[in-house]
Amino acid sequence: TEDQEKTINDILNDMIKETRMNRLVLGDVGSGKTIVAIVAILANYLSGYQATFMAPTEILAKQHYESITNYFKDYDIKICLLTGSQTKKQKEKLYQEIELGNYDIVIGTHALLNDNLVFNNLGLVITDEQHRFGVNQRNLLQNKGGEADVIYLSATPIPRTYALTIYGDMDVSIIKERP
Repeated sequence: TEDQEKTINDILNDMIKETRMNRLVLGDVGSGKTIVAIVAILANYLSGYQATFMAPTEILAKQHYESITNYFKDYDIKICLLTGSQTKKQKEKLYQEIELGNYDIVIGTHALLNDNLVFNNLGLVITDEQHRFGVNQRNLLQNKGGEADVIYLSATPIPRTYALTIYGDMDVSIIKERP
């Protein structure tokens, strides 16, 4: 849609700036926020950086993992899923692989906030349903990447003027049209 294209252009323009992107993407469920995030992930990958995508529930994280894996099935992009239900041994192996840079995209839940998780070259942090995470949790993840760009996705209907009041320190893109 035109709103998606405008949002993608806003994101890509933010990504080439020297300063950290800090963008909230608002849109109803089904408005196409995820595909916008996937385009940002691809641009980030093509620039040589890792990306992480945090969801508030394991079910949603698995859905994102499956859809993103499907979108990138024809590319040599390594994707992993990190959740709280994985064993300690599984998580430790993933931490090691992520730190070595063996994964380009890390999708997960609150498990991404673990102190043992260190990224090799994190360039993009995406948080879905950002209102379900506390400020400290969001900051903890984005700080794992130094100056990594940040995108928050939300379906919570917030009028633009109110959103700017609440989230004045970030840019806001609104997707109203449905695909």
